[in-house]
Amino acid sequence: MSIEIDFLDEINELKQEEINEIEKLLNYTAEKENVQEGSELSVTFVSNERIQEINREYRDKDRPTDVISFALEEMGEGELEIVGDGIPRILGDIIISIPKAREQAEEYNHSFMRELGFLAVHGLLHLLGYDHMNEQDEKQMFDRQKEILDGYGLGR
Repeated sequence: MSIEIDFLDEINELKQEEINEIEKLLNYTAEKENVQEGSELSVTFVSNERIQEINREYRDKDRPTDVISFALEEMGEGELEIVGDGIPRILGDIIISIPKAREQAEEYNHSFMRELGFLAVHGLLHLLGYDHMNEQDEKQMFDRQKEILDGYGLGR
């Protein structure tokens, strides 16, 4: 089982092995979450400046952040859901700041790969409808992330 992931490394800082590892981890996550085969998403690796621009533009927060997800399946008011056999499910976009991931890996005293994996899984879970707006949702989302990362072998 696999999902289609379109990677874009805007700052050319990642090694191909690191991108391959994130691809495997996201496919593992999709499998654990029973995501439809052939579903699509994109993952873009950016600078702090770029993610700050996106954060300011879409979230009115003028500071760099680690990961932003744009789900394409959230239905807006008055929108019709298009469902059909054979139409791939387009989940959305995950944008990750590489400098922020490096900074947080150091701060939390774990590997860059662990932090990058955490951010990718966090982003994908958002695309699948998980949220952390309240304590209960946050606990559910963070427990699920930990379960997936530990199961994959990227525990702390």
